[in-house]
Amino acid sequence: MALNRREILKLGAASLLAAPFVGLGTRARAAGGGPKRLVVVHSPNGTIPHKLGAQGTDRLSFAAGSILEPLAGLEDQLLVLDGMDFSTGNNHEGGMRAMLTAGGGTSLDQLVAAHIGRDTRFESLTLGALTSLWGGSTQTRASYRDGATVTPDDDPLHAWKQVFGDLGDTSLRDRRQSIIDLARGELTTLRGRLGTSHKAQLDSHLEGLRAAERALSDTGGSCDEPVAPDALSPGRNDAFPELVDSQLALAVQALACGATNVVTVQLSHTVSPVVFTWLGQTEAHHALSHADDGNTAGVAGFVACERWFAGKVAGLIRTLQDTPDPDGGSLLDSTVVLWAKEMGDSRMHVCTGVPWVIAGGGDAFRLGRRVQLGGGTHDAVLAAIANRFGLGLDRFGTGSASPSEVL
Repeated sequence: MALNRREILKLGAASLLAAPFVGLGTRARAAGGGPKRLVVVHSPNGTIPHKLGAQGTDRLSFAAGSILEPLAGLEDQLLVLDGMDFSTGNNHEGGMRAMLTAGGGTSLDQLVAAHIGRDTRFESLTLGALTSLWGGSTQTRASYRDGATVTPDDDPLHAWKQVFGDLGDTSLRDRRQSIIDLARGELTTLRGRLGTSHKAQLDSHLEGLRAAERALSDTGGSCDEPVAPDALSPGRNDAFPELVDSQLALAVQALACGATNVVTVQLSHTVSPVVFTWLGQTEAHHALSHADDGNTAGVAGFVACERWFAGKVAGLIRTLQDTPDPDGGSLLDSTVVLWAKEMGDSRMHVCTGVPWVIAGGGDAFRLGRRVQLGGGTHDAVLAAIANRFGLGLDRFGTGSASPSEVL
């Protein structure tokens, strides 16, 4: 039988009524049994290549005192990419714009989110720490969708309330249950009047309602009662460590509770003015990043800042490793973590020889290695990562390289 206009509207209305409630607690999944979640972390202003300290090829290790040494102990969960050139973009701003997009209109995180985030309450979360003091521009934004910037939420408490703020509101839960009951009743009545071909379509909507109903009482097998972060000043320099810790903790909470499958955490932005006063630094991170080898104090200060970033990434990886996945194993087993930089040697203002670190994802990558890409382009790496989530890309952005086969 054909659906008339009123029935179509009723079907759509019931689906839309339930839509805001679907996803909190929904199990993540990706096509083909690949990784189910993605976390992208960006820290700014390039690096000093000879201070990175990644050693070995098939057996990864880190030199004492090096930038990446805080990742020691996690070697079997890491893939360090070295010698990667950006397919487009140069210098600070160009590198920032191209880092996750390779010149295209949509960044890796948003592309993956559109593919694996449809069943979660939030298709993706974009979090930040001191990203917006200079407003929103290609200098301060890493994520894009259809050419438009995606603004990070720099306030952890505000972001937490967006994700978890209504979990304890029983009156709101009761209202949502009433909406679900009404929608299900309408759809069930309508189903009895449909032919076989249309019943399959309607059944998918009913399954969505069942998922929404489960979400009202189930926030995930590994989701402890979420704890709100302290209220912090999102624009205060000396709050940066607490802002970073709170945003990384929220990222794990949101993944564990099934609120989203994709989180991007942007730690400041390129040309970052953050001063690492808690490490005894008096110059901005950007200024330190341009200290040449003759400026031993400046180089030492920049290395200390970069080791601090590495420690935060290591802490994120360990937390994911210690958090159970409701479907078995740990969250790290099912989550790909990408620690991305927008430049290579910061003293040269170049987007060549850029180092990235990939962690987790189970058997999605051959971990425990350092791969020297030798000028291989980052569009090939972005395509390869996207394809681990079932996207099936031949190219990424405006690049011309095929997906990297060495990952």
